[in-house]
Amino acid sequence: MLALERWLLIMSLYCLTGKEALTHFPSLGPSTSSAQGKVHVKQCDLLKLSRKQKRLCRREPGLAETLRDAIRLGVMECQYQFRSERWNCSLEGRTSLLKRGFKETAFLYAVSSAALTHSLARACSAGRMERCTCDDSPDLENRKAWQWGVCGDNLKYSTKFLKKFLGQKRIGKDLRAKVDIHNTNVGIKAVKNGLKTTCKCHGVSGSCAVRTCWKQLSPFHEIGQLLKLRYDDAVKVFSTTNDAVGHSELAGPQRHSHSPKHPASPRSTDLVYVEDSPSFCRPSKYSLGTAGRTCSREGNCDSMCCGRGYNTQSRLVTFSCHCQVQWCCYVECQQCMQEEVVYSCKQ
Repeated sequence: MLALERWLLIMSLYCLTGKEALTHFPSLGPSTSSAQGKVHVKQCDLLKLSRKQKRLCRREPGLAETLRDAIRLGVMECQYQFRSERWNCSLEGRTSLLKRGFKETAFLYAVSSAALTHSLARACSAGRMERCTCDDSPDLENRKAWQWGVCGDNLKYSTKFLKKFLGQKRIGKDLRAKVDIHNTNVGIKAVKNGLKTTCKCHGVSGSCAVRTCWKQLSPFHEIGQLLKLRYDDAVKVFSTTNDAVGHSELAGPQRHSHSPKHPASPRSTDLVYVEDSPSFCRPSKYSLGTAGRTCSREGNCDSMCCGRGYNTQSRLVTFSCHCQVQWCCYVECQQCMQEEVVYSCKQ
């Protein structure tokens, strides 16, 4: 897992701060008063953050551990969403991709900010952050909320703190900076759109004489699916000057409802990019290529293997079968074997 954590730590910190990590993020020990405080400060110092970000990190006990949770959450979701694509979300030794304005870079910015937003909100409701608690649900005190197990995810605090942490009050002047900020906000907005109201009944025999409601975030997998759809429909943009306000804005292809004389601004939910992606077929400074990648013959082999064809290999796999529940309290299974055909892209 350390390799995965290092991967997204570099990716998320580079995407969102413009700086790379000094080292991987070591495991944090159990929470103890002064010892935990020292550990927290040490974890903040290990991250190559700006001076302001380090100051904020040190003032927020629990933030360093939450960053680690976000790293794991983001990398696993990114790799899952792109498991069948030519680019499989791998940056190992190829961080040059982060310096380009590809669709893939747009997704990385969005999934990083979404993972941080989601993890911060959950950390607040779980009591792992000292400066925030449950969400501000009406008529629900934090003490009662924790007692009843209905502490809402504090998205309000999460988004406010994240924008302060990323310093988004400064609007980028160049096209790439505007694109990066836009995609970061797409990730935050995707988390906001997944906020749901959940209710719990209290009363005799489960009656709903008293009902408590609170805010709860969608599972991060659903947010990842949404961002992958945004990636599939990403909009290529350029910079144009808005005469009315006197500064440059992002602009994309025409939409049917717009006059052909005026370019259309991307929607706040659109992922945007500025240059076409490479094919990712062969090893380059942007990817490892697709040679040796497993694929589905009926699904994506033709696309993933880039016309080079694929190898077919049979192998025997073992799995549990004919399982039965035995008295008293265990399940007994037999071991079965079956042949499995694996397809992998040729060199």
